[in-house]
Amino acid sequence: MAPDAPSPWEANVAAVRSLYRALAAGDREALGKLLHPDFIGRATTGLPLGVGGEHVGPEAMRRQFWWELGRHYDVAAYPDVFHALDDGRLLVVGRYRGQARRSGKKLDAAFHHVIGFAEDGRMTSLDQLTDSALWVDALDERASLETIDYRVIDGVATICLNRPEDRNAIDLRMADESLVVARRIADDRSVRAVLICGDGPSLSVGGDIKSFPSDPSTAYGELLERMTTPFHEAFRILSRIDAPIVTAAHGAVAGGGLGYVYAADLVVAAEGTKFLTAFAALGLSGDGGGTWHLPRLIGARRAAQAYLRNTPLETNEALEWGLINEIVPADELRTRALALATELAQGPTRAFAKMRTLLRESWHNDLATQLKSETDALSAAANTADAAAALSAFRAKRAPRFTGG
Repeated sequence: MAPDAPSPWEANVAAVRSLYRALAAGDREALGKLLHPDFIGRATTGLPLGVGGEHVGPEAMRRQFWWELGRHYDVAAYPDVFHALDDGRLLVVGRYRGQARRSGKKLDAAFHHVIGFAEDGRMTSLDQLTDSALWVDALDERASLETIDYRVIDGVATICLNRPEDRNAIDLRMADESLVVARRIADDRSVRAVLICGDGPSLSVGGDIKSFPSDPSTAYGELLERMTTPFHEAFRILSRIDAPIVTAAHGAVAGGGLGYVYAADLVVAAEGTKFLTAFAALGLSGDGGGTWHLPRLIGARRAAQAYLRNTPLETNEALEWGLINEIVPADELRTRALALATELAQGPTRAFAKMRTLLRESWHNDLATQLKSETDALSAAANTADAAAALSAFRAKRAPRFTGG
């Protein structure tokens, strides 16, 4: 005698258990069978990595929520209670258990899932409620950082150099942490723009000479190699991220500290800011990418003078020669730079990524190669959701809303 068919409630419970198993295994095929094409997911506001909010469609939920969390957490959902609601949806109460991949910190957070179903048994909606603070704490984005205050808010990743008592002089710790932060940005798809700034009287005065050993027998070459290796790797990574970069410069910006200026696409400087290579005064040759960037930004002769004669650049010269984009009163610097980064974060970041690549590679390409690269990049950008939305908005004579899709 054939067994009785499962009740709708039993079928829904079985489907949800299958969902959690598929998520734990990263099984895209199984998810495709479980989710209805009209699926909508709503995640808790305040979750890290920008994954909170509404995700329309199975692919958006997979890519923008589940897969993004999976890149940063090794976590599974463990259901405890299933309860049928009067409207046919299923309430699931349980716990997320696991850990953040980078920090290794444990996560144990309660959840409530309210899941809707179509007549064919596939899921049409999932509303999630969980303690977002526990997720943020497990990720521990600022853990182990002592010289840099790093945070991501509304798509803007802020790198704030935080050795104000030393005018943000670069020691081994800051060099290492610059690389840590650059990698976090490269790994975080929620970052849509970057702001670099510094607490205290200066953005950065360059290498922290006071931290060097005073023993004349010290192998300074090895010390500087140890410092510049992660420092330069950070700038290499930042040059290749999709998000545009804004730097707020103030005070004396010198030596390797200029690297934070070179890393930017746009630079806002406070009135009275001075830019100085400073290496000749120390019998050193330079770091931070200046010998590559400065000739391209201000010209070969001016760059030679800045290096060989240690000639400082005042803000007006820096603006006129192309090292910076604008000058603002000192008390408006951070506000203006953040507003600019926020504006960029709300823009077509997929197109910005192509622009950054084209501008960077133009130094190495001949015209024919660059024209071909422009065609390829234009085609790729045209196939993004942002481009489609912008063209639709243009026809409707309204402002476009870019999502980075």
